[in-house]
Formats: sequence, C-alpha cells, structure tokens
Amino acid sequence: MTAPLLQVEDLKVDFSTRNGIVRALHGIGFTLHAGETLGIVGESGSGKSVTSLAVMRLLDRAGRIAGGRVLFQGRDITRAAPGDLRSLRGAAMSMIFQNPRAALNPIRTVAQQIMDVLRAHRRIDAAEARQQALDLLKAVRIRDPERRMSAYPNELSGGMCQRVMIAMAIACEPALLIADEPTTGLDVTTQKVVMDLLAGLTAERGMAVILITHDLGLAARYCGAIAVMEQGRIVEQGPTEALFRDAQHPYTRRLIAASPTRRSTLADLAQGAPPVEPVSRPPPPPGTGPLLEVQKLVKLYSGTRAVDDVSFTISAGGSLGLVGESGSGKTTLSRMICRLIDADGGDVVFQGESIGHIPARDFHKAPQRRDVQIVFQDPTDSLNPRFTAFDSIAHPLRRLEGMRDGSALTARVTEAASRAGLEPALLGRFPHQLSGGQKARVGIARAVAPRPKLLLLDEPTAALDVSIQAVILQLLDRLRREDDLALLFVSHDLNVVRMMCDQMVVLQAGKIVEAGPSMRVFEAPGAEYTRTLLDAIPHFEPNAAPADRVDA
Repeated sequence: MTAPLLQVEDLKVDFSTRNGIVRALHGIGFTLHAGETLGIVGESGSGKSVTSLAVMRLLDRAGRIAGGRVLFQGRDITRAAPGDLRSLRGAAMSMIFQNPRAALNPIRTVAQQIMDVLRAHRRIDAAEARQQALDLLKAVRIRDPERRMSAYPNELSGGMCQRVMIAMAIACEPALLIADEPTTGLDVTTQKVVMDLLAGLTAERGMAVILITHDLGLAARYCGAIAVMEQGRIVEQGPTEALFRDAQHPYTRRLIAASPTRRSTLADLAQGAPPVEPVSRPPPPPGTGPLLEVQKLVKLYSGTRAVDDVSFTISAGGSLGLVGESGSGKTTLSRMICRLIDADGGDVVFQGESIGHIPARDFHKAPQRRDVQIVFQDPTDSLNPRFTAFDSIAHPLRRLEGMRDGSALTARVTEAASRAGLEPALLGRFPHQLSGGQKARVGIARAVAPRPKLLLLDEPTAALDVSIQAVILQLLDRLRREDDLALLFVSHDLNVVRMMCDQMVVLQAGKIVEAGPSMRVFEAPGAEYTRTLLDAIPHFEPNAAPADRVDA
C-alpha cells in the first residue's frame, strides 16, 4: 500500500487563556491516503476546527502544538518554518472555510482574489492568471463566469461565494483539501450541488479531503471514513458504513439518535429527555376563523416579484412550514407577515383584522405587535452585544408592555428564560459569553416573553449541532402545546419541517408550487420541484449502510 499523504500522530494543542492553559486536543491521531475522504464529525467545541487549523499550521497566537506531530507527504511539518509553510499552503494543502463571505476580501473582485492565489505560487503574468481564474470559475460551474469575474463578494449569493472559495482552494491543484463546514447555511439543493461539485473535482484531481461537519447525513453521503470527536478526543473512527451500522461509543450513538432521518419523530431525537405530555385543547367554537390569513401577498424588488400572489392560513395552535431554496421568497414572506417590511399587494389578516395596511414603521405601535413575534436565523447577529441575556429578554416587555425594572419584570424574564430552558445563572451573561445553543434559547425566550399568539421562526436551528437542535425543537413543540401557540416555521430542512409542522407550503421563485399536510407532501410530493428538494436531503438510516454515498 502507498504511504499515507497525511499522518496525524498523538497531536495535542493548548490555548493560553486568562484562566490559564486549556488543552483543546488530547492526543488525537488519524491517517489519510491520496484520493480518500475523511469526515470529522462532532458538536461545537469538540475540536474539529482546531484539528484542521493545527494540520494547516494556522493556529492563532494563543494556540500552540504541545505534543505529537503532523506528517504531510512523509515530512514532519509540526515545526516547519513560516517560509516553508507559505509554499505549502494553497499549493500542496488548501482549505475551504466555514463562512465564505467572511473569508473573502470584501474590497477585491472575484478575479483579483483567485489571481492572488495563482500568482503567489506560480510565475505567470496577469493575463495568464486572469484566464486561469476564468477557467476555474467555469470548472466550479458558476453561472455567467465572465460577469462574475468583476463582482465583489457582497454581490454574490452564499452558494456563489462558496464556489469562489472552492475555485481558490483548488487553483494550484493541492494534494490535500480541508473543507470546514462548507455548506452551513446553504439550502439543500445548493448544498448538494456544491458537495457533488467538490466530490467530482477531488476525484478528477486525485485529492484527499477532510470534511469537517456536524451533519452526519452529509458525512455519510460523501465520506469513506468517519472520525467522531468529543471534547478534543477522537472517541471512534472507522469506515462509514461500519460506523453507522454498529456505533460503539455512547457519544456516537447519541449523535446518530439526534440526527433527523426520513422516519424520525421528535421523540426519537430526544432520547433520555423527559417526555412531552400531550396538551388537550378544547375544540374551537363553531365559526371560529383562522388566526392568520395571508391573502395574495406580493413583494417587488427592482421590478421582480420576490413574492408572487401567495395565500395560506394558520389556525390557533397550528403549525405551518415554509420551505424552498435560497431566493424562493421564504424570509421575505415571513418579514411581511410580522410587519418588518411592507407588501406591494395583498393583505395580512390577524384574528380577523387587517394588519397588512399598517406601515411597517408604525407596527410597533399596533396592539397586535405583542401577539406576533419572530425568532431570527442567527442568534448571534440578532442579539444586542451590549445587552445581557436578561436585558435581551426584558426588551420587548419594556417596549410593548411598558414594564419597569422591578420584581414584576424580573419574574416575567425569569419565567420566559425557564420556559426556554435557560438557566438563571446565565441571565447576567453577554452574548459572547454564551454558546450557540444558549444564544438560541435567549432568542426564543425573548420572543415568548410577551406571550404571543403567533411565532415566526426563520431557520432557528440552521447552525446548531444536532443534539442542541433536537432539544430546541422539543422546546418549541412544548411551547406550542402549552400556549396554543401558532408556529410559522421557515426552513430549508424538510426533515425538521415534517416533524414540526402540520401543514407545508413549498415556494419556488416567490410562488407556491405545492401545499398540503406535511406528511402527504413529504411521502407523495406532487410537484417536481418538491421531489428535487426531497432528493437533495443528505441522509442516512442508522444500523443500515448508506446506499448513496458519493466517493470522492
């Protein structure tokens, strides 16, 4: 057998903090041969990204390799000189970072950034570098590549930015490619296109790949072997089929149990959690209308219909999922409903009264404002960095109910935090002192504190680990049952929508292409577009070998 391309042996990494030295990696090890794809899976804080940065020798000043070694192409690079590392990075080993918008330079065009990589490692003139940059954009199948050459990152979609990152990563045909959560935040069809593209390119060029992800379905589909990390240790590793068929470590089994499959229920995802007792609700009085009516809503941007004649209803205590690709109109529609932006046509009727005619800038004064709340996609961006968790939850109570500081406000905030599963000891912390799951709970507590009747959720679990996602979904379902709370769930994760929502609406290019009971749409989709969305979901069935794995 040929020698390994990459050998990681007993690798230990320490970080200097205010509280002393913290060990992030506790002697991990693995090998990777040319043409192989290794998936490193685990939750936030497990050490996945630290592993990739240590292999690339990109640890920041606070981090250092405290033991073990990294051998690349038979050479120990653990303590290689900076000049040697510069010649390796980009040319022999390359990395696709998690957030392409943050990784790309906002003030340089796409062409300039790809040319920078090429000219850093090859002696070519500007004209040749420009032609190679164009060829790379064509290789990653970016739409209208000639025009995209002069575009800046802010002018591109998330999927296009990720393709640009891939083009830069493969520009010098590296032997090793590390992809750190390369599809987080992408819709399922764009994710499939990006991952299929990556698998095809690496197969064509014989590259070895390390795929870092918290999505076990993605790892099952695209990786030949899996390493499972927990708290800086590899607790289990082996061939993908064998590991998913017969996981040995309790942590691996918990991750598998918390990962949605095509047959999962909320109860399946929360093994060991207290069962949610059904709440018996009396039937609505005869003649009771829906809580929310969306009537032929239209939204125009630069003459294009971002939302085009959309209508549906939600009853009190009901749940409806809005699904579709990025750009399908999901978020625009939800923001019109909660009156953050104005519609260009149609109406929104809440409890029998039109709220669509109220200008978005004035809706905070309307009596319905406290009854319609929203949980935003990114809990970090939606929380004020200067507010403690307490103040974030108290903010809508102060503004919408005029509550003043005192025992009554403290009681309401504490109650909302408790119902969202947020420990009282965390209420004094600022967002940067909270984990992703804790910030998500603050966002939910803030939204339920005014005791609304309708809760809009815009991709509330998109960036969360699978075990945290399972807990948050259980929490939302319990709140819906206890409060007779209606949910409008915006998501590109059809498995989550199937579990959470009674009804489903599928949007494409601003139009409804299919609607109906979630189970019926999921099991017998009528529209070709819906079938495309369902087929794109990366999935695995525990205790069965994944049949559709893509070998890179």
